[in-house]
Amino acid sequence: MSTTAESAVHGSGTTVNKGSAWISARTSERAVAQQAFASDPKYKKYVQQVEKCLNSFDDVHEWADCIAFLKQLLKTFQSYMQFKEIPRKLIVAKRLAQCLNPALPTGVHQRALDVYSHILSVLGTEGLRSDLPLWSSGLFPFFEYAATSVKPTLLNLYDTHYLPLQGGLRPVMKSMIIALLPGLEEETGEYFEKVLNLLDRLSGTVSHSFFFQNIWLVMLTTPSARGTSLNFLSRRLPHLNANEDITEVVGRDIGLMIRAFAAALEDENLLVRRGALDLLLQSMKVDSTAIRKAQPDDRIILMRAATGVVLRRDLSLNRRLYTWLLGVEEKSDAQVAYLREHALDLLHSTLKAEMMSPSGEYAESRPFKIFISLLDKWEIGAPLTEILVYDAFKAIKNLVDAATEGSQDITMTASTLYEAVEPQLFWKYLLSVAFSEIFGNETNIEAIRMFQFILKNFAQDEEIQTIHLPIIFGAILDSVNLQVKMAPTKASSNLVQECLLLQEEMLRHIPHSSLMQRPELTGSIEAKRTTQRPYLFACSFYGIKPTTVAPDGSFAIPFVSAFENLVELSLNFANSLVRGSEKISVLREVFSQTLLLIDRLVRRLGTTVKVEWNPSTWLYVLLRIIDHESSNFTIVDRIVSLIIALHHSNTLEPSLTIDDRPTMYKMVNKLLKYLRPNCSVYHVRAVNLIWSLEATTKRSHVESILAQTMTSPESRNIHESYEAFGVLWRLTEDNLLPGFRFKVPMMIVLDTLKSDDPSLRRIGETWMRCSLKSYLRVLDPILFELLDPSVRRSPSIAKVRGKELQTFVYERPFDQHYTNHLLDMLLSIIRFGGQGFAKTARSTPIQRSHHSGLVQRVQSGGMPDPNASYLDTLIEILLRFLQSEPKHSWGVTMQPSNALIQSTAIDLLQMIVARGEIDTVLETIEAVVVGKLYFCVHLNRLDLQNKLLHLLHSLISASTDNIESARLPAITNRERGDGSTPNSAIGTDEPGTKSYSVNPLLIQTLADGIATRTNRPILQHWLDFVMMAVPQFQPALQSIVSPLNDCICRQLLSSLGDILRGSASGQDYSQDIPSVATDSEMIMLLNGLERMVLLSLAYTSEITQSEDDTAPMDKSGSESGGLLGYVSNVFGSESVQQMPEEQLTARSPAYRSLDDGIRVLYSIWGTLAWTNPQLSSPKDESLSFIYNRTRTRCRRVLEHLFRVQSAEVFESIVDCWSRDIPGSQISPDAAFELVDVLIANAQNAVHMICESISCRISGVSEKSKKQAINPNLNDSVLFKFLEQYLRRLEGPLAIQVWSRFLQLVKEVIGNVRDFKAQSFPALCCLSVLAEKITQTTAMEDKKIRKELQDNFAKLLDASVLFVGRSADQGSWIRRSTKESLISNGRDSPVPRGDGKLDEKMDGSTVSLPAPETPKIGASVELISQINEFIASSAVPHMRRFLVDNDKIVTACSNIVYYIINPAMRGKSRPMDVDQTVLAIIREMAKIPAALKAWRTPVTELLNDNRLFNCHADAAEHWKSIVKTLFDADKTAFPELLSKVATAPSANIFTNREYEMLLRSLNVRRLSFVLFTGDKNHFLTQLPSIQEKLVDILKNVSAPIVQSEVFLCIRVLLCRLSPHNLTSFWPVLLTELYRIFEQVMTSLPSDGSEELQLILSASKCLDLLLVLQTEEFQIHQWIFITDTVDAIYRPDEWFPEAMMDQLAEIAGALPVGNSSQTGSSTPNLLTFGDQRSLRRPLLNHLRNIESIRDLVPFFANVSITSYESVYASGGNIDWVAVEKGIMDDMFDGR
Repeated sequence: MSTTAESAVHGSGTTVNKGSAWISARTSERAVAQQAFASDPKYKKYVQQVEKCLNSFDDVHEWADCIAFLKQLLKTFQSYMQFKEIPRKLIVAKRLAQCLNPALPTGVHQRALDVYSHILSVLGTEGLRSDLPLWSSGLFPFFEYAATSVKPTLLNLYDTHYLPLQGGLRPVMKSMIIALLPGLEEETGEYFEKVLNLLDRLSGTVSHSFFFQNIWLVMLTTPSARGTSLNFLSRRLPHLNANEDITEVVGRDIGLMIRAFAAALEDENLLVRRGALDLLLQSMKVDSTAIRKAQPDDRIILMRAATGVVLRRDLSLNRRLYTWLLGVEEKSDAQVAYLREHALDLLHSTLKAEMMSPSGEYAESRPFKIFISLLDKWEIGAPLTEILVYDAFKAIKNLVDAATEGSQDITMTASTLYEAVEPQLFWKYLLSVAFSEIFGNETNIEAIRMFQFILKNFAQDEEIQTIHLPIIFGAILDSVNLQVKMAPTKASSNLVQECLLLQEEMLRHIPHSSLMQRPELTGSIEAKRTTQRPYLFACSFYGIKPTTVAPDGSFAIPFVSAFENLVELSLNFANSLVRGSEKISVLREVFSQTLLLIDRLVRRLGTTVKVEWNPSTWLYVLLRIIDHESSNFTIVDRIVSLIIALHHSNTLEPSLTIDDRPTMYKMVNKLLKYLRPNCSVYHVRAVNLIWSLEATTKRSHVESILAQTMTSPESRNIHESYEAFGVLWRLTEDNLLPGFRFKVPMMIVLDTLKSDDPSLRRIGETWMRCSLKSYLRVLDPILFELLDPSVRRSPSIAKVRGKELQTFVYERPFDQHYTNHLLDMLLSIIRFGGQGFAKTARSTPIQRSHHSGLVQRVQSGGMPDPNASYLDTLIEILLRFLQSEPKHSWGVTMQPSNALIQSTAIDLLQMIVARGEIDTVLETIEAVVVGKLYFCVHLNRLDLQNKLLHLLHSLISASTDNIESARLPAITNRERGDGSTPNSAIGTDEPGTKSYSVNPLLIQTLADGIATRTNRPILQHWLDFVMMAVPQFQPALQSIVSPLNDCICRQLLSSLGDILRGSASGQDYSQDIPSVATDSEMIMLLNGLERMVLLSLAYTSEITQSEDDTAPMDKSGSESGGLLGYVSNVFGSESVQQMPEEQLTARSPAYRSLDDGIRVLYSIWGTLAWTNPQLSSPKDESLSFIYNRTRTRCRRVLEHLFRVQSAEVFESIVDCWSRDIPGSQISPDAAFELVDVLIANAQNAVHMICESISCRISGVSEKSKKQAINPNLNDSVLFKFLEQYLRRLEGPLAIQVWSRFLQLVKEVIGNVRDFKAQSFPALCCLSVLAEKITQTTAMEDKKIRKELQDNFAKLLDASVLFVGRSADQGSWIRRSTKESLISNGRDSPVPRGDGKLDEKMDGSTVSLPAPETPKIGASVELISQINEFIASSAVPHMRRFLVDNDKIVTACSNIVYYIINPAMRGKSRPMDVDQTVLAIIREMAKIPAALKAWRTPVTELLNDNRLFNCHADAAEHWKSIVKTLFDADKTAFPELLSKVATAPSANIFTNREYEMLLRSLNVRRLSFVLFTGDKNHFLTQLPSIQEKLVDILKNVSAPIVQSEVFLCIRVLLCRLSPHNLTSFWPVLLTELYRIFEQVMTSLPSDGSEELQLILSASKCLDLLLVLQTEEFQIHQWIFITDTVDAIYRPDEWFPEAMMDQLAEIAGALPVGNSSQTGSSTPNLLTFGDQRSLRRPLLNHLRNIESIRDLVPFFANVSITSYESVYASGGNIDWVAVEKGIMDDMFDGR
């Protein structure tokens, strides 16, 4: 509240005393007069006559009766003219006001006015002054509706009786103006001049300023009167000049006038806006004293409203606004000068404030649309753009980044604004800010980000692309370069980083032609076009003052300047990298970005361009960076790519060349370092770069460098070089002919296969295994050399001891050493390649070779078969070498070497044709080998392991061959099933046979060989050994399968973790990521896993107890330790006898291996799904390669295992799914995708799930099921999986699975003695499936429809019944959620199966039957889940599923009986019902047929006398339900009204107080029901409601009941449009007047019953003042001072308004004990920059003990109401209003 207001209200003590003395004097005068009359017998008769006449009004039924009533009333008054007093004047005034109802005919109005005329004549001026509220409340509102014939009478009344009051009209000034203004609507109207004249005379009764202030208030609060107010003002408001003082005319409060204008300017009516603008031009120009003197906030309000008119797109409005902003001068220069001097700053600040912090009242796009519209007038647009454009786009950027609901509108508006703004001005301002950021010391990068935002979000036209962007591109690049030169430390700043990213974005928008010349210009700037450097040229072009000076030179071509700047920058950044910096990542990024920009620029070049740069120096610096420790792969990639691009570019002079060894060496050598194993994510890109370098130069530099690194003297480097070459070879495609292009390094690698150095040989063999890719790659060059035409031989016949042999003769010497070397190499290759080599060579025709020269040599070499395969060709060549001898003359020199060649050729042939037998015996050797292997593994000695494994394989082979023949008969018998011996396990001795015993250390050695990380380079050798040896020597090695399976599982998980660590995002500019896992390694391990699981499944029986093991039998069910829980369960021989060998059970090691394997495969499948990241990275190529290959192989393994053991694999997948942790890297959809991959169709999948559930429900044993049953899975998990799976099905698929699922449902429903645990999950699944089916045509099939109805109903009933019975046992519903959680000890869903089996349970059964009675904790959770389901799914879908209304009613009745009724029973607060139960009722209410089911409990709730003990928050949830009940049940509302009307009992013994209490509750019930409706919802019942309320006011005097009537009226005010309550105003005003007048006459004592009624009436008035309806505004002066007198009280003035008088009277009371709880804070609520919202003052006051508690309200209400009107602009806080009503209705006791 303003200080003036406070002083006005509280004043000094004398003022208050004077005021109360004046009021009491006036009251006593009246009392004396009344006393004088009361003693007169004639007056008594007069009163009786008037009362009799008034009583006859109750019999009025039509308008003719009204006329009779009025005639009689007038006659009565005329009979007693001697009395200057009107008896029962309150009732008389009410009846007369009712007779002026607009709905009545003119005749009635005329009669009523006659009565008024008589009364006013009788009373005279003084009488009217004292009873002004009574008679005005009927006369003032009537003028607007009065017929033409009646208006003269009414105007005459105003003229004759009201105007003589003169100063006495001050309190009613605003209301009287509102009453008369409708007469000014039409200028040509009959009464226009008369009304204008009346208003002029009215204004003469008070000061001009006071009269105008009332006009402003009317404009502010009464929209309908704005047009007529403007009509009046246009004639009577003086024309004011700029320097005239306006306060004499309009009063001190200019803000009030400004708000009135703002309200008119924002009016919906176009004519009102136009009139307001005319008035502004006439009396309040933008340079006027009024605006200059106004508060800054007020000026902004006016400017915001004025500029808003442009949104109407009306030329007449726009023209007036432009004149107001630009002045009346004709010349543009003068207009712009006027704007700059008077309006520009205000316009700028207004729009900026609205852009930066948008108000909730308007759309966010509003200020931008205004800006766009103002741009149409260039005199405003140009100056405004200069100062506002940057702020506008800054605000747009903030709004788009925040992305609210209306962001689409903002985006479109922003695009329009961008197109509308003059580009020169826009880019000038943006560039000048960018320069200040670049050359400044701050870290601000706002403008640079703004550039990026503009380029990314808006379309750029040709002018911007060809003129502005090229100039800005060059300028920013130049300024960054200048700045980095001046301050090298800036190189690693975020500013430079953002600038370079901006340059890349800008370059995309600039056509190349615009970079080849600067735009043509005119004037003085043309001379600078070729001489100024880019930064200065941009300053000249845009008129920006440069912050740094640089010498002129030749800068004609923007491309050249940009290129030279980028080269300088790259050198500076490179030097900074060498020097080192804290922000190394940023420095790398800016350097990389600079190189990228050079690359982009050069690629655009089509013509030769001369640039000033030194290529060799630049190259030297970049190559130095490559070798420097600060470079990472991203940098190396960029440098090499750019150097290659510049080398290829023939358009730069001088050009860059790299065709020399030192340059190439530096680059290739660095790239080879990135082919090391710990850089797997960079391999693919590095290989591509090496091939690009190879293709760049004519000489074979790369081959030489590779060979050089592989023959380096340093041992460590050699290893790395071979590995690097292996990666290069593996990732190169065949068509690049790596065997010919890199022949020398290939030969060096192949040489290692027969090297004496074991380390080198190991490297070569690893290379062959992991990197070779195809044998043909190495075969092609070797065969090409072996077919060398220089080796000449001719066919010959040789005779040996009488035999003729076909031979060949060498005609001349050739390089035999080289040939032998090649054959040796081949021997090594074939020895190494074995079957794989043979298969490839046998199946590939040599014609298919990628090398045409080889094909040619084969054809010209005289090979017998033109379609020969590689193997045929090789054998032919070997045979020729074998057959060839040197000529006799060359024998001595050629023979020794030839013998070597032939020896090698024989070795080769022997290898190709047949493998020789190895005859090895002793187990001792095996033990030594195993021991040695073990030793090598753990001491990280890789070189011997391969040979040892070969040897071991041979040893086992030899050992088992002898045993195998003896074992065959026994195995054959066992397979036929007639073996009588029980010893079916592996490793037991059988009569007459000897078994192979596994070396004790072997299992451990193998597991360590695979698991040890340092052994990883030769992992493949180990896995090969395992995969070959174990199946080959079955069943001898069966015992090692399970531990190896566990070991491989662990390795797969470890490698998976490594891959995922390598995949981490956002590390491109940090250190290179060490990552060792590759696709080949994963595939190796997956192959191993697949083989191990299959092998374990081949022998499924449980391992028998060894003889010396005396473990007690009762431990059979527990799991032992060991590798991943290995060392299987031990059973006695009986259990083995019971179980046939081929039966897989949950306890066999085979099942455990399968289950573990599936877990690992599931993890791989779930985590390695490749999706392209948003930001590309150099490692993506490698990662996607690893992900895709591994996942594909994983899928094949799963498919294979699924074919072998479908049910078990499927259950393991479901088990994995159930263990998935939310938030893990495994997608929740992974399991379902996998099921779709493995299972042909949905039918099969559903069948399998149903089978799994069935066997658990029915307790079928594994033996009879012929499958292992997963002990960790229970039916609830399977049901959940089924539910999720069904959710994913399309409609047609749902129909296919329907019949199978139905079987399961019937199984669950069958023999239901009691609730089964499966009923509810089955219901959930059925609901999901039914949802799909009801959307298809299947529901037309009667059978399906009936099955769905029956089964859904049965399952639902079973679940509902369970809830009901639980309610009977322990009243679940009364326990709060918190209590149930305490009892349960956890806040989670129903627990899943425990997973550990009961030790005492029978070995054959793996699922316990569901308990009939769930435990208490689980039961509470289950009940809440069932209720939740019924609320969210069952009831909402009931109509679709059950179709038939009878079935729906039955189901709903059950729910009501078992769930809703128990939940609502016995509450002290009936509405405090569980939210889920409430949701069920709410959903039921949406089903018309279900009304009869839920109507009763809701009706009972409403009729409960404790209803209003609830809290308002609880009642909020019931509003929609109550509304639905009264909409659906047509008898409910009349029934409720009848209760309101009649007294509950006619019994004479009834307690009167109790009866009134019941009646008040019925009225409150009515209020609540009305409150649940929408606006005008109960409009049709309004007459009945009004009748009942009037009846109560008339007949029931109890304050408790009348208080409720005022509450009901508050509800009606909120729920009905104001015009619908017109006929109710006289009654309401009379009642309020009566109550407050009574208080003024005699104040109620403390604790009186009347106090509650006074509070209710005050709250009703409070609400009326908040709503400020036009109908009430004309009456509010009766209760409050509604003019500026509320704030600025005149001297010696006493208030007429009732509240102000009450404040004086009650305020003069002595202070009692009562605490003043009344709120004296203004009733305004503000949200940030939005306008304030009006809300009731008495919202928080519930009860009062004394009238003093209302004194703050009485004292402040006038001022607060005035201030709220002033500040709020008509906005009401509806939330607070409605909350106040609800809080009064529900007291929450």
